[in-house]
Amino acid sequence: MNPIDALFQRLRHQGRKAFIPFLAAGDPNLETTELFLDELFRRGAHLVEMGFPYSDPIADGPVIQSSYTRALQHGIRVDDIFAAVRRFVESSDHAGAGVAPPLVGMVSYSIVHRRGPEVFLKQARAAGFSGTIMPDLPVDEAEAVARLAAARDFKLIHLVTPTTPRDRAVRIAQLSTGFLYCVSTTGITGERDRLPLALVEQLAWLRQQTTLPLCVGFGISKPEHVTMLRDVADGIIVGSAFVRRVEQATTKPLAQVVREVGDLAQSLSETLNPPNVESVSS
Repeated sequence: MNPIDALFQRLRHQGRKAFIPFLAAGDPNLETTELFLDELFRRGAHLVEMGFPYSDPIADGPVIQSSYTRALQHGIRVDDIFAAVRRFVESSDHAGAGVAPPLVGMVSYSIVHRRGPEVFLKQARAAGFSGTIMPDLPVDEAEAVARLAAARDFKLIHLVTPTTPRDRAVRIAQLSTGFLYCVSTTGITGERDRLPLALVEQLAWLRQQTTLPLCVGFGISKPEHVTMLRDVADGIIVGSAFVRRVEQATTKPLAQVVREVGDLAQSLSETLNPPNVESVSS
């Protein structure tokens, strides 16, 4: 079973929700990315979304764009990311668990197309990724990639936005696998003061259209956001709040930054799944 399916199956049985942080690969370098990955999984992450740096990201705000720029300036390559993920997944801390920690790549289809979809998916899966999000791959053009992914039990996760027409949202939900990425608000990624109340209505409607887990991202950065969403979503995705802290690794002691990233992860994870609330054991 794909680790993403196994994760959501287990969490559903436990009555818990998925906490999904985002990291930009290679910011400030891949060695520290591996440190942050380890800290995030130790401090409550169930799955980590890893961004492949790209010079022209589609929906990312200035915090994530800057992280991509820094990584690209250091000469990061796709093969370097695959190698780092393979090291992490095969490390002694995780190999003995019997289940690889789920990782999802956020990658521009331009990168995938340049390498060839079949080759990219094969290499991503071999490296240890369980799925990928290609935000610039329109659902109308995604069927060929979806077939390649399905043949490898590799998840192809699609996004639904607040402005997606409902007939198109149904089509996206039908083609998505693993989970459905529900964008919380219009615009680009980044931290926000509040999330739109209309999001709850949208999630309720999507719940009637698909059995896929619904995970919400864009703008989630505070415990209040998590509290709002924990009863209506199956998972939350937090990006800029983590990337902004990782950026400080160039000016502050690395151990301190790793700890601060872990503290944020633990705070948000415990808000999403309060430790005093008993759940059904798996």
